[in-house]
Amino acid sequence: MATVTALGYFAAFLTLTVKAPSLMARPGPGGLPTGLVLALVQIPVTWLAVLLYEAAAHRFVDPLARRARRLTRVVVADREQAP
Repeated sequence: MATVTALGYFAAFLTLTVKAPSLMARPGPGGLPTGLVLALVQIPVTWLAVLLYEAAAHRFVDPLARRARRLTRVVVADREQAP
């Protein structure tokens, strides 16, 4: 979900840049152009997506990887003991 949100934000930013250049050039907070403000907001959005992805990987993928490693060790040990 975080990846979709980050990509959606990036796609919206690109679409606004192409379709509404006057909006992106309009002064925003602090006198900065709106396009620059939206571009700078993209950095924390991307980091948030990375952090959420990492948390999901630790929660769901790591246990599966540990189980696969454990099962692989059992299979290898069985093959070594077979005549």
